[in-house]
Amino acid sequence: MVGLSIGEKHFIQGGIAQDLRSDGRKRLTTRPIYVETGVISQANGSARVRMGATDVIASVKAELGRPNALQPDKGKVVVNVDCSPTAAPMFEGRGGEELSAELSVALQCCLLGGKSGSGAGIDLSSLVVVEGKICWDLYIDGLVVSSDGNLLDALGAAIKAALSNTGIPKVNVAAGASGDEQPEVDVSDEEFLQFDTSRVPVIVTLTKVGRHYIVDATSEEESQMSSAVSISINRQGHICGLTKRGGAGLDPSIILDMISVAKTVSEQLINTLDSHIAAAEAGEEES
Repeated sequence: MVGLSIGEKHFIQGGIAQDLRSDGRKRLTTRPIYVETGVISQANGSARVRMGATDVIASVKAELGRPNALQPDKGKVVVNVDCSPTAAPMFEGRGGEELSAELSVALQCCLLGGKSGSGAGIDLSSLVVVEGKICWDLYIDGLVVSSDGNLLDALGAAIKAALSNTGIPKVNVAAGASGDEQPEVDVSDEEFLQFDTSRVPVIVTLTKVGRHYIVDATSEEESQMSSAVSISINRQGHICGLTKRGGAGLDPSIILDMISVAKTVSEQLINTLDSHIAAAEAGEEES
């Protein structure tokens, strides 16, 4: 937790009430975003995202596996987050482990929707090589390097950027396998298929402080929150997932208003993120 004096708390709360936050932003203004792709050469895709002093890295590793018997027409995605103990004092010991688990579950929900897969931002059916026999398993790892609030949104942006940077090796399946026999495959070292990120969402967290809610909260602002709602929305405007934290309840009408605001903010964030990803990819190709 961030230790603040009573005066500092009143200053933060008063600024939000007057739509002028401590760093000069309005309630619904995000911090500048910085994107770098291809930061981990051993991964199939990777990216680093900075939002203010919050700094995160995401990597994607693709491995061939076998589809789940209950979902033979879908691949698998596993999300795991690690909070570096040097990122913030609260990450030392069990504090970091608990937050890592909370972020991993929240990202899984925001990216993949419900257990049925409905609303998923990642098309799991696109990961199938041979239905019921071979699929791609995507292991998405997030690392919190430095924390100054809004970790979930930053990690979501880093994952979207990492997936945009991801190349899936082309697989040639040998003919002749029948029944339960596992077909032979040849995985190319030279040909890669670009991962389709057109439906991958960004995450917009609305943090309620006093009577108002803000986007892209800093650690100091988060210390004053009563609750926060994280909504993942893709370019098509579809809601892929929604999570809430904090003990205070929210009126359903307020949540509907939050969703409307999140959609507006997400459009701006997606456009900004896509332009940064394109610039980062262009710079990576030139180098």
